[in-house]
Amino acid sequence: MVQPKHIKLTVRSYMSIPEGDDKRYELIDGELILAPSPIPQHQIIAGNLFEILIGFVRAQGLGRVIISPMDVVLSDHDVFQPDVLFISRDRLHIVGERNIQGAPDLVIEILSPSTETRDRGIKLTQYLRYGVRECWIVDPQERTLEVLQAGDTDFETVRVYPEGTTATSPILEGIQVEVDRLFD
Repeated sequence: MVQPKHIKLTVRSYMSIPEGDDKRYELIDGELILAPSPIPQHQIIAGNLFEILIGFVRAQGLGRVIISPMDVVLSDHDVFQPDVLFISRDRLHIVGERNIQGAPDLVIEILSPSTETRDRGIKLTQYLRYGVRECWIVDPQERTLEVLQAGDTDFETVRVYPEGTTATSPILEGIQVEVDRLFD
């Protein structure tokens, strides 16, 4: 019996989704993934992260902070929407009219039961492959912020910060993120 051939979608196919479609999608290794609407807790955490980062980045003149939904085109078969991202001033040329064309310096993913496997698996692999330097993973269940830095073959955990601690970043030198503030 002949097996049906799996056809990978491309960025061009992805970009042809009508603008009026209010659903959130990602293109992961050519497969179109529908992401459910985030729950309020997720959006509160994303907003808190954005507020903390934008204040620091603007005060230092370091670049741009962008909150989802925002397409990040990593390859012809990979378009991700990290929850929050940072692009350094000298790399702002990757900010296009409709999307980000290349790897941000920092991506932040807020875990949910429906996305955790992808966020810790294929997405981390692709972020590393295409040049993301740092990734933060926020776990609302454990109430932690995990800071990961790109290594030669994998992301390496710098530290997992629980509530009651203050997180720092290898690439955003001097930032102080009180983990408790993320969950307010």
